[in-house]
Amino acid sequence: MTKINVLKECGCFRESDLVNNEEFTSKDEALLKAQHMVNYMNDEFCGKHNFILSEAGNELQIAVDMKEERSGGCCGGGHCS
Repeated sequence: MTKINVLKECGCFRESDLVNNEEFTSKDEALLKAQHMVNYMNDEFCGKHNFILSEAGNELQIAVDMKEERSGGCCGGGHCS
């Protein structure tokens, strides 16, 4: 079994339909799903964070990395103006 673990659930993740700690019998299937999740999170979420995929044993981990702060405190999600 291979598990996809989002290490820190940001607000966008909690509001999405994505599932944390989902387990797969196939590591290849889990890797495809995790990469899809990372791409979706980086493309569709508010833009405050970068999401990075790494592997730790039988676990695929998606880490959250803060982006540089934008001027005026705007996250870049298009809803501040």
